[in-house]
Amino acid sequence: MERLKIGHKYQIHSYKHNGQIYKAWDEATLLNFDFKKGVLIFANNCTTVTEKDGHTWKTKEPAILYFFLNKWYNIIGQYKGRGICYYCNMASPIIIEDNTIKYIDYDLDVKVFSGGAFKVVDKNEYNYHKNKFKYPKEIDYIIKEQLNDLINEIRNKKNYFNNNEIENWVKYYLYLETNKNFKKNKKKC
Repeated sequence: MERLKIGHKYQIHSYKHNGQIYKAWDEATLLNFDFKKGVLIFANNCTTVTEKDGHTWKTKEPAILYFFLNKWYNIIGQYKGRGICYYCNMASPIIIEDNTIKYIDYDLDVKVFSGGAFKVVDKNEYNYHKNKFKYPKEIDYIIKEQLNDLINEIRNKKNYFNNNEIENWVKYYLYLETNKNFKKNKKKC
């Protein structure tokens, strides 16, 4: 893994199991990393997202992104006006190379609403790609086990599902973005 630097901006590339790029985010700022826990915390806001067909759009709110070196999912805490919502992607552990966070997206997602209710989505997409790309049984098993672990964390509001923590990370991110050393890289929505 490359040498990491707090405040540095990285791109994000999401791939499918066959190695094709699926989605790309133009930037995410590294806020913290804890190699003992295997977590890297990033943030972004008004970030350009490029879909596989070339269509682009911008994110609308600050988001805190938790990427893991040993878990098969990632978590995005979205700081929305009506409260904090979470979007969780079942995905391979990340690697970072060429200034880019890279992972394989395994379709299943969990939406966590501001009141704490949640919903597993994209089950049909997962089954379609599982057959199309011939996911090994080991991958299917890992994804289902990790999904159960993730749901337990959501239900118990454990670890990364703490709204106060998201708010504190957003404040820190906004501080970094307005600091004179980072101001030149600030983007407008």
